[in-house]
Amino acid sequence: MNEYDTVRLVALVGWLILALSAFASFRLDWKKSVRMVLIWVVIFGGVAVLFGLILG
Repeated sequence: MNEYDTVRLVALVGWLILALSAFASFRLDWKKSVRMVLIWVVIFGGVAVLFGLILG
């Protein structure tokens, strides 16, 4: 692991904290949050599978 990996890891942690704080500002309940996460996972998974079929 070199210094660039360390910088990349610190940047990713910073972006994760920023995203989580933005998400927490919506003050959603857990049930709705889990449902939204699952919907986005299905959307991105479907797009990934579609690209895999087209480009594969």
